[in-house]
Amino acid sequence: MRVDFHTHIIPENFPDFAAKFQNEKWPVLKPTCSCGANIMVSGKVFREVTDQVWSPEKRIHDMDVENVDIQVLSPIPVTFSYWAPIEEAVAMARFQNDFIAETVAKHPTKFIGLGTVPLQNIEEAILELDRCVHQLGLKGVEIGTNINGKNLDDESLIDFFAACEKWNVPIFVHPWETLGGDRFSSHNLMYTVGMPSETALAAASLILGGVIEKFPGLKICFSHGGGSLPYILPRLDHGWNVWPHLQLTENPPSFYAKKFFYDSIVNNPVNIKFLVEKFGAEQVIMGSDYPFLLRETPPGKIIDDTLTLSEEQKRAMLGENALRFLNLPVNLLI
Repeated sequence: MRVDFHTHIIPENFPDFAAKFQNEKWPVLKPTCSCGANIMVSGKVFREVTDQVWSPEKRIHDMDVENVDIQVLSPIPVTFSYWAPIEEAVAMARFQNDFIAETVAKHPTKFIGLGTVPLQNIEEAILELDRCVHQLGLKGVEIGTNINGKNLDDESLIDFFAACEKWNVPIFVHPWETLGGDRFSSHNLMYTVGMPSETALAAASLILGGVIEKFPGLKICFSHGGGSLPYILPRLDHGWNVWPHLQLTENPPSFYAKKFFYDSIVNNPVNIKFLVEKFGAEQVIMGSDYPFLLRETPPGKIIDDTLTLSEEQKRAMLGENALRFLNLPVNLLI
């Protein structure tokens, strides 16, 4: 049984906030045919998408073909809109959360939903978090790796993480607005180098800033196998040791990194083996990045191809770990 934890969705009737709010920074969905569209930002094509990104029926067909039992739906990161005025950002978050909740309600055996919250204003973010979990029935939230350039250990975010721990809300961290700016503009380096680096920065900030130590009950999963974090952990530990005056935690970074979850989008069985050796099979969750071009096809292939894994480990990584992370019963798949 398989749960694809990392998939993205956007409604076909996505509102034209660029026109409504008179600002071209808003992403706009412009159809190119009956089976596709362009996501436009500031008048330029940000991403080409197919109807897989909005059609539940197309998703379910693909799931049947690719042997996926459940997809976990989350927004496309470009829609986080942390830069926007708060009233507008709330409107965007609520629209998407309502859509994801409605999609799950129509297909409760096929989909699980994650919401989004406007983190540029923590009071509003917590209000929407409350609505997501306690009214809409979403099982967690997806957040970006930074909030308008602020790392995730920024003091302004403390109350948000406190609320997530209090309500036991799982957090899926996905890269967006990557560091590096124009240096990643060629060769699609933003996706292949920028995103892994950005994810590592977010994870290191949560660790070194003491957020994970302060809120030990937080459940956090990092996309793309944690980016470059697993591979730079020895360097982070070494820095923690040689600069004791900077230490904000009782233990070195590798101690806290073992508390995170990581999706399996690492493109090679050798990397899956490394994740398991580093953090344990119980911390790795299958994800594919459906329906985008860089996705894994079929979902779970890299786990299947990792010969060093036991059948028990594969079963956990392919489905059970995702349900456990989302506070759902493992027998949901039976």
